[in-house]
Amino acid sequence: MSRPTARVLTLLELLQSGGLRTVAELADRLGVDGRTVRRYVDQLVDLDLPVEAVRGRYGGYRLASGYRLPPLMLSDDEALAVLLGLVAGRRAGLTTADTASETAAAKIRRVLPAPLARRLDTVLESLAFTTPPGEFATPDADVLLTVADAVRHRRPVSIRYTDRDGRRSERPLHPYGIVAHSGRWYVTGADPGIGEERTFRLDRIADARTLPGSFDEPAGPDPAQRVLSGFATADYRYEVVLRIHATVDQIRARLPASVASVTDAEFGPDPDPGAGAGAGAGAESGSASASRAGSGAGEPGAGDGAEPAAEGWLRVELRVERLDWLPAVLASLDRPFVIERPDELRDLVTALADRLASCARRA
Repeated sequence: MSRPTARVLTLLELLQSGGLRTVAELADRLGVDGRTVRRYVDQLVDLDLPVEAVRGRYGGYRLASGYRLPPLMLSDDEALAVLLGLVAGRRAGLTTADTASETAAAKIRRVLPAPLARRLDTVLESLAFTTPPGEFATPDADVLLTVADAVRHRRPVSIRYTDRDGRRSERPLHPYGIVAHSGRWYVTGADPGIGEERTFRLDRIADARTLPGSFDEPAGPDPAQRVLSGFATADYRYEVVLRIHATVDQIRARLPASVASVTDAEFGPDPDPGAGAGAGAGAESGSASASRAGSGAGEPGAGDGAEPAAEGWLRVELRVERLDWLPAVLASLDRPFVIERPDELRDLVTALADRLASCARRA
């Protein structure tokens, strides 16, 4: 490739990156004078590329907005970023059609110069991950784009949805936002048919079409927080209510927003003069604390470096299908807590405390 031709292609690449480029800037990047820059611009115009000239002291050249360019030219760093993004998106479930990321990566590799393609393949072949790739259901691209457009323009949509039990329905939705969480896509919004906020998995929406009209999103949490709150209050088998003496950050380290809601408690545990702050399951208040199992140890905050003033009794609520994992989580919090309900959880915590105490006494 001749040097003038290479410079014209470099000029196109600079203009593709967006914004207004002054003649002086382009001349410096191309290593030519301003007159040569103008000649190169004329060559692009002769190829029917819409290069606009902006006059004035701060004028220069730019590409007309909205123009559909020929195949993009990527630098080495840009090509690597695109391929790594496709790999990461596929592993995280942030893709649409099952094969879209693979075919996109193959097309990019096909047009890369051989030396660059070999270098990028070396990076991808050398890359290892600490977690296995997930198996995620992907949303339909048309559904995703339709819902995203409705979110942006505050337009209602009608969706055909299949719930987790296989029941199909068609309903209107005022979509507030699209949220990616743990490898899945969700849309959250208001269902005007029932007057409630709902969250739907995008991969379970078979069809979405825009309806006439518009809506106003009410004040409140952002879409991501709405989705997480929906997970924490989902209709699972057990409703768990706890009071935990800790900071919000300490609780969130073990019970994230997608699992539990945390609010200020109106009161702590019932007084029990005969027990320490970490009273066991047999306390008069009916509390259970695996964090002090078998030890009767100390005051809140002791031994963990936290300032006592930063802690307080917090009410923690969650809905779960199984209880067997919660005792170990509560023990790992290492904070005093009270179980309000269910009684089955109190029995499981007591059993865990007994097992821990038994293990601790072994020689």
